[in-house]
Amino acid sequence: MAPEQPAEGRSPGVVHAMRAAAQQLQELLGRTPESVSAIQPTSDGWEARVEVLELERIPETTSVMASYRVTLDEEGNLLGYEKTRRYTRGHIDRDG
Repeated sequence: MAPEQPAEGRSPGVVHAMRAAAQQLQELLGRTPESVSAIQPTSDGWEARVEVLELERIPETTSVMASYRVTLDEEGNLLGYEKTRRYTRGHIDRDG
């Protein structure tokens, strides 16, 4: 299924940007993203955080996940990506 295209002269919305980030990262990595955990507009387009399963283990809570920062232009085209974090699926972030 192809991503929906924005109307002529309009930049894509947040849903289009989320889909574009996940689809384009999947093409580059060869792995299906599990989720888009954050997305925000920037002055040049969009920045998304995409969670990807890197190493499947049993039990599932010990599987290795990675978080990627994905940068898109205003039309949803990939400008760059960076792995920002690796963690086990069962890991819980704690403040303080």
